[in-house]
Amino acid sequence: MARRTIVLSSITGCALASIAATATGQGFPAGIMPLKERFQQAEDEGIARPFVGVHTSDGVRTGLFPIRSTGVSTEPVRTAASAFLASLSPSQLMRTHFPVTDLEWRRWLNVDNGIYSRRGTPLVEMTEDQKTAAMALLSASLSARGMEQSQAIMLTDQALKELNPDTADYYDPELYYFTIMGTPSATEPWGWQLDGHHLIINYFVLGDQVVMTPTFWGGEPVISRQGSTDGNVVLQAQQDIGLALAQSLSADQQAQATLNARKTGQDMVAGAQQDNLALDYAGLQATAMSASQQTMLNSLIESYVGAMREPHAAVRMEEVEAHLAETYFAWIGSTEDDAVFYYRIHSPVILIEFDHQPPVGTGMINPPGRPTRDHIHTIVRTPNGNDYGSDLLAQHLAAAHSN
Repeated sequence: MARRTIVLSSITGCALASIAATATGQGFPAGIMPLKERFQQAEDEGIARPFVGVHTSDGVRTGLFPIRSTGVSTEPVRTAASAFLASLSPSQLMRTHFPVTDLEWRRWLNVDNGIYSRRGTPLVEMTEDQKTAAMALLSASLSARGMEQSQAIMLTDQALKELNPDTADYYDPELYYFTIMGTPSATEPWGWQLDGHHLIINYFVLGDQVVMTPTFWGGEPVISRQGSTDGNVVLQAQQDIGLALAQSLSADQQAQATLNARKTGQDMVAGAQQDNLALDYAGLQATAMSASQQTMLNSLIESYVGAMREPHAAVRMEEVEAHLAETYFAWIGSTEDDAVFYYRIHSPVILIEFDHQPPVGTGMINPPGRPTRDHIHTIVRTPNGNDYGSDLLAQHLAAAHSN
């Protein structure tokens, strides 16, 4: 029990602190209502607020995401999604299939299953044929790199299961839940979501356009050195390229980029239930970087965007690069080779955060309460209203109603 108390306390203190704070602000002390119920109530209240999207204090910038043809077919994703739906039983469909406009899109949380109730059908409850269909959908939607990363993140839950036998029921590499929004179509909007501990993917499709945000990629331990998962590794490229970029900056550039030279806790701000976050640009503007530093910045962004199926990732990178002059890089922590740190990349069309977190499930290995390289959280969002493809969906619905 003592270990579980540590887990809950640490989770409450991380990027999800806003959820706990929202809940405790509604008139009930934090210690009275169970944490799962507090998370659920806070989520319900947050989702009840109309979606706006991440924006600066100047408001939402419009006109950034026109409906257009990308020339990149989404047929493989559509075919895989249709096959997955066809494999489900009637009772599974009731839990898994929602309208494309459903608020289910916004119901996700990166904590373990002991303190959050997910919807959809998890891998653990699927037949072997259904699991094959579900993983085929993931494979059709992601690049080989993205698929490998997703499976490695799932394995971090197996590592936690072996490290925490007293709470093993909350950790499992098959406790990852699939939902489908809308009906797979070549012309109408639809999408899918994968929701689980340290892994959330929202994947919206309209014609040949794809929006794959918000996505949460995380893990603990990020390098497994014991048990059946020995050698499993996640998110090292994102860590190493980010640090290399920070180390390449001159003293003046580092001064502009650095928000705080000390990294003492959790610094992610755009995690779960932050769909309407107001966040101004901060840090070093890309125009103040050298050409080689800008290339490194693009490589860092691509290490996240490249989790998408390759042709769609290229389309997304074109969108990102078109706004390079408006892109900012911010840093918290030192830049020593073994530093723990946080960084943020922010432009009108992309927001990325990387954060070294204190240990939750590896407190027996890492000093409690202090950020460690062994626990990483990242988030990728599309600011200005296009998370979940919301801007594209609104345009599509407006056009449909005008006919």
